[in-house]
Amino acid sequence: MKLKTRKLSPQGSLLSDSTTARPRTSAGFTLMEVLLVLGILGVIMAMVVPKVLGRQKHASIDATRVSIGGLSQALKLYSLDHGGDFPSATAGLEVLLKKPASQDTAWKGPYLEQAPKDAWGQPLVYEFPGKRNTDSFDISSIGPDHVPGTPDDIGNWE
Repeated sequence: MKLKTRKLSPQGSLLSDSTTARPRTSAGFTLMEVLLVLGILGVIMAMVVPKVLGRQKHASIDATRVSIGGLSQALKLYSLDHGGDFPSATAGLEVLLKKPASQDTAWKGPYLEQAPKDAWGQPLVYEFPGKRNTDSFDISSIGPDHVPGTPDDIGNWE
């Protein structure tokens, strides 16, 4: 009969043949701890990201409304300088940016520094006479879905 021998570690404790004692030299995280933290972060992100993205959409809509208001004011200034007349649909917003080639002595612009765009980088649409503001003009943006004629369109009739 063969007896199993055991070795003593340098600290004096018994060790089996198959194991050796190693002092733990680094304090790290176990895989389970890392996965738990990642899971918690995932849950937090799942709750926060939709709120942030939703707020971004509302901020873009608000910024577009401000742009429409600024363009509306520029058109009203143009109208004051031109005896109550607004730019024609064919002349468009270009007459707000630079003096027309015709001898327009009433023009006191530029009324805008640059062509107005919505928060999504699309140009604002000017219609005169307006379809919704029949006695005035319509200014609109095609909205966040970039499709004209949908409920998310933004205009000066709201």
